Amino acid sequence: MFYLPFSYDEPLFRPPSEAYSLIFQLTIGCSWNKCAFCEMYTSKNFKVRKEAEVYAEIDQAKDLANDTRKIFLADGNAFVLSSDKLIRILNKLNQSFPRLARISAYASSRDILSKTNEELVQLRNAGLKLLYVGIESGDDELLKMADKGETYNSTEEALLKARNAGIKLSVMILIGLGGKHFSNQHSINSAKLINSIQPEYLSTLVLSLPHGINHFKKRFNGEFVQLSSYELIEELGLFLQELNLVSTVFRSDHASNYLVLKGILDRDNEILVNRINDFLQNPQEDKLRPEWSRGL
Repeated sequence: MFYLPFSYDEPLFRPPSEAYSLIFQLTIGCSWNKCAFCEMYTSKNFKVRKEAEVYAEIDQAKDLANDTRKIFLADGNAFVLSSDKLIRILNKLNQSFPRLARISAYASSRDILSKTNEELVQLRNAGLKLLYVGIESGDDELLKMADKGETYNSTEEALLKARNAGIKLSVMILIGLGGKHFSNQHSINSAKLINSIQPEYLSTLVLSLPHGINHFKKRFNGEFVQLSSYELIEELGLFLQELNLVSTVFRSDHASNYLVLKGILDRDNEILVNRINDFLQNPQEDKLRPEWSRGL
């Protein structure tokens, strides 16, 4: 553990797999910040930090954490920066941390599409090896109601473009986003999109309502009927049944998930689906994660 001589603009978010990564904030907030389901950056106004400030923090950190292997670039979508600016920062990081093996960041599909194939390859060669992309859903109707600002086609085009440049992808689907009315099409179309992309990593989270369901309904441009915990697990099961992957690391172990599921898809698909079916046929509350089982 090391203690940095600079502070972050809170709240600071990072993927679970970046728990031990050194984090630098290149941007503050999210450049889109309109999604109905997301409250992560609503307390912030988006801005790009000055390069000199970022360089100063890198210089402060390099002597305290010179054995750093992984670095995560925050905030919501640091990949929104121009390729030239990103490459300058990546080069600075590589020069400052000699053992650095991987740099990663959140990104949106529009961020990826704004860059040329050549720029994406340059970024990969400069050490940006992994992008985290919240797909949320592969259903166009649901994406529009949630004001995601993306479509099935834009997401597919962007993520295949990143993969072709050699950048690995960790993508996320949001279980429960469409409620009861859109559950089936959400599962089926999301799986269809994932099958087309074949990402290296896939995770599912469950829709969380930190400000209550009425707050979410005001932001969601459609009729929303919240799924029960068991209906959420059914939706996850349908999503997994529809997947046809070659070798994707799957995780459903975020704090929002009711059942912890881990495996390699397609190898473990049947095992995971059978576990879900077994639970639904013989529901036992004590098998659910305790923090989410209250009130079921």
